[in-house]
Amino acid sequence: MTTTNIDAAAERLRGAHSGGVPCAPVRDLIATADDAYAVQDRLTERWLAEGRRLAGRKIGLTSKAVQEQLGVDSPDFGMLFADMAVPDGAEIPAGAVLQPRAEAEVALVLEHDLTHERHTAADLIRATAFALPAIEVVGSRVRDWDITLADTVADNASSGMYVLGNRPVLLRDVDLRLCGMVMERRGEQVSTGNGAACLGHPLNAALWLADTLVRVGRPLRAGDTVLTGALGPVVPAAPGDVFEARVDGLGDVRVAFGKEEG
Repeated sequence: MTTTNIDAAAERLRGAHSGGVPCAPVRDLIATADDAYAVQDRLTERWLAEGRRLAGRKIGLTSKAVQEQLGVDSPDFGMLFADMAVPDGAEIPAGAVLQPRAEAEVALVLEHDLTHERHTAADLIRATAFALPAIEVVGSRVRDWDITLADTVADNASSGMYVLGNRPVLLRDVDLRLCGMVMERRGEQVSTGNGAACLGHPLNAALWLADTLVRVGRPLRAGDTVLTGALGPVVPAAPGDVFEARVDGLGDVRVAFGKEEG
């Protein structure tokens, strides 16, 4: 794939991000997952140069059903920037995330770097300071969510914003595989699941991420937040919606969506 195509795909997505208007898919410009990650990396470097701060990573495609839909057999990842973080209970302004959808997740916050070529579960557990409940607000710069794997990877794994709970929990005090999740929208239950829905265990997803990031030269570092993937179905969000997710053993987390003016 030519550098010209990589640049063109990056500029198309960047234009949608800055202009607030979804664009056409970019799969006409890129063909493989490697091409898509090259686009994501191009955008990441541009944003870092503009002063955004990298705060962690998100893991996507942890659901077998979604993997089958996109014709893949592994997760993907995207960057979490500090300006994507929303305080627990705060309101996301209308239009801040294009075509938003909400999903409940387990977040891990690291205390130590993860730089081995291949990590063990013990490495990951030792490196994790604590876990938190999270709501990831995914979004797509691609019009109508008309995405393939190449489109979502290039688009920073369809990242948007994220909200973390405020009560840290040590891994020894919670069973992340069996923890149940319920998410409500304006008081109505809209999504349920558990840790096993995330590649069998949220730590499995985090291990995949840690190994993958070492191979691509962007290892996880102390202080990073890792969103490990959805525990249940993803739910569309509309202006005025309020979501609250409760994860057994981790507590709850809440986010609101601002109403459009006029």
